[in-house]
Amino acid sequence: METERLTLSPLTESDVDSLLALHADPEVMRYLDPAPVENHLGDGFHAAVEKATGRFAGWFEFAGTGVVELGYRLHREFWGRGYATEGATALIDRGFTVGGVRRVVATTMFVNAGSRRVMEKCGLRHVRTFHVDFPDPLPGSECGEVEYALTKEEWLRTQGERHVPGGKI
Repeated sequence: METERLTLSPLTESDVDSLLALHADPEVMRYLDPAPVENHLGDGFHAAVEKATGRFAGWFEFAGTGVVELGYRLHREFWGRGYATEGATALIDRGFTVGGVRRVVATTMFVNAGSRRVMEKCGLRHVRTFHVDFPDPLPGSECGEVEYALTKEEWLRTQGERHVPGGKI
């Protein structure tokens, strides 16, 4: 799958070194549980490669059937450039148009303002804030986790706005 600036393809064993480098950055992992890299290989996980340079930018998760989980992780050099929103929006649009998706859900720590902003820019809305009792909590976990979601019906209502001159994008 291609967006304006990214190519998204399934993560494979050949991406392991790129994943390890991404997960080795403490700033990238600041709000994230360090799950083993192998957990990101397989259905629903996509390598994001910058088209202009061919460089591995990070990965996107769009996993599940009917109700899917959206996730993303990018190298710091790609932060603030709209790549997370671009890749996530493309996956959401494809999921609702041809993937049989009924609802998209994403979660992050409350304190992860950057990730929350991406979710909002993709059309997801805040559903709830909740607390999890982690055995080894990350700094900021005392503020809780947040869930954002978007249903197909909500997404359909926004499509006219996205395609009307002067409408939302």
